[in-house]
Amino acid sequence: MFSAYVALTTAAMVWGGSVVAQKVALGPFSPVEASVFRGLGALLILIPLWLWKEGIVSFSRRDWRNFFLLGLGVLGNHLFVLFGLQFIGAGAAGIIIGASPAITAFLSSLILKDVPLRVIWFGCLVSFFGVLSISGREAVEGLGTNPWLGGSLVVCALVSWALYTIGCRKTMERFSPLTVTWTTLLISLIFEIPLLAMNHKVLGAGLATVPVSGWLALLYVMVFATALGQQAWLYGVKGIGPSRAGIFGNLIPVSALFFSLVILGEPVGMREISGIGLILLGVWLVDRQSCAVLVKVT
Repeated sequence: MFSAYVALTTAAMVWGGSVVAQKVALGPFSPVEASVFRGLGALLILIPLWLWKEGIVSFSRRDWRNFFLLGLGVLGNHLFVLFGLQFIGAGAAGIIIGASPAITAFLSSLILKDVPLRVIWFGCLVSFFGVLSISGREAVEGLGTNPWLGGSLVVCALVSWALYTIGCRKTMERFSPLTVTWTTLLISLIFEIPLLAMNHKVLGAGLATVPVSGWLALLYVMVFATALGQQAWLYGVKGIGPSRAGIFGNLIPVSALFFSLVILGEPVGMREISGIGLILLGVWLVDRQSCAVLVKVT
């Protein structure tokens, strides 16, 4: 259980850092290019590591069907966020993403029935208010051309990720997090690569136009946010379940604030500090309440 907590915290930290990295990478790269190059780079790391650690593993037709469905979850998460941000401001989308743990817990309680929603709803709510306070009033200004459409697409992305998280736990009864990570990422890329024809910058301007900072940012997203982050997340989900793991997603804005302060020099005031406190309190409440339920069941 301790290693699961460490893995989930690690995933949240590197994903928070990827927010800063993507700000830099999305200058020279288009969103689809950044996503595809990130996936290809991560596969160059994950597949050799998989062959070294586990060797060749045979997959049945049923296994590939499960991986296909999980890959659609990864694809949906990437694309819905990508297209949603064309119609809604990033700050407003961040507030919606703060509801991700509640969506994961709700769907997990319905599908897996692992932890009753009545047990963890309060901790999810406290943590969400922490995200809301960090986002602040500025987050809802400049909502975009069609906030209802954009917000709906972002919610669809959260549902896709929640279903992916839930489905992975069952699949990881037979396969390791490393196996699930690279197979689902590969399947998502098969569908995503054709979209480069409609959304690209570097492919038209040339690789020479990318500055060193752009390559370094993309390298961080490849190695840490994708290869390390997703595998760490699945390891944590395997250890404590999707309902309890989902609340760790609210640590992402905490990490993003830290990296923004250190790398970009963006100020952090009392509003951000109080928001971090609420987020951490919500994580603690969810873990405490769900652990109490598990002890009673045992």
